[in-house]
Amino acid sequence: MTLTPVELRHVSFKRGILGYRRGTVDHLLTEAIDSYEGVWRDRADLADRIEQLETDLSRYRELEVLLRTTLVSAERSAAEMREAAQRESELIVSEAHAEARSVTRRAAAENERLLLESRRIGSLLRSALGTVEQVAPEAASARIEAA
Repeated sequence: MTLTPVELRHVSFKRGILGYRRGTVDHLLTEAIDSYEGVWRDRADLADRIEQLETDLSRYRELEVLLRTTLVSAERSAAEMREAAQRESELIVSEAHAEARSVTRRAAAENERLLLESRRIGSLLRSALGTVEQVAPEAASARIEAA
C-alpha cells in the first residue's frame, strides 16, 4: 500500500497499556514524513522534468527530420545548379569554338582575297614596268635624234 506524505501526517496510533513515548515516536514520524515529502516532491519534479524532456526530445526529433529534409533539398539543389552551370559552360565553350571557326574562315577568305589582289597588283606593276622599259629606250633614242 502506497501512502502519500499527507496521509502519513494523519495516521494515528492506538495506545496500549504501557503506551509509547509519544514525543520520540512523533519526532521520528515527523522526520520520516519530512524525508518522504522531500522524496515525493523530488519524484514529482523528476516526473515533470521527464515530461519536459520527452516534449523537448519530440520537438528535437521533428527538427532533426526537418533539418535532414532541408539538407537533402539543399544538396539536390546544389547538384542541379552544378549541372546547369556545367551545361551552360559547355554551351559557352561550344559557341566560342563556333565563333572561332567562323573568324578563322573569314580570316582565311580575307587572306586569299588579299593574295589574289596582291598578285593582280603585281601583274599590273610588271605590265606597267614592261611598258616603261619599252618606252624608255624609244624616248632615249628620240632625244638623241632631237638633239
